[in-house]
Amino acid sequence: MDNKPNRSLLVKLLGGAVCMFLFAMFVMPPLYDMFCEVTGIGGKTGGPYEVTEAGVDVSRTVKVQFVATNNAAMPWQFSPKVYEVEVHPGEPTEVAFYAKNRTHRDMVAQAIPNVTPFNAAEYFHKTECFCFNQQPLKAGEEADLPLVFIVDRDLPKAVTTITLSYTLFDITSRAGDSLAQAN
Repeated sequence: MDNKPNRSLLVKLLGGAVCMFLFAMFVMPPLYDMFCEVTGIGGKTGGPYEVTEAGVDVSRTVKVQFVATNNAAMPWQFSPKVYEVEVHPGEPTEVAFYAKNRTHRDMVAQAIPNVTPFNAAEYFHKTECFCFNQQPLKAGEEADLPLVFIVDRDLPKAVTTITLSYTLFDITSRAGDSLAQAN
């Protein structure tokens, strides 16, 4: 019996699997980012925002809700200290999230934000955010994680509620320098 056809099929299948893996790892993320930028969906917020002197629109208020979740592999306690605030567009607002490393080992976390409705993401500006940096905590340590944000005055009038959610990930294995700073 000739194993050459089976071996050839196996090589093709393995080659296809490797190509799919490379496509998913290196091609899809930039395509997804471009798609979100073009369509305005995805809820991604930008990096640090520079405050302008446009002023505060006291004629309207926007409700901002906060949600915190842990990735399945993240054992920390993580929650917003307040679950919602009402703000005037253009007004800097400060809130905090609470984190506690409930393990017996030093760890490093990274928070990934998301804003809904998706069309509000470009109008939600963070001037200071714990999500800009990795968060090292020693075993049993807890911390208040600050967030300062501004809802843009140009937010569409139809948007009256914005939800900012964070997912917290364990990045200890990839964050050697941050873990060393925690010690």
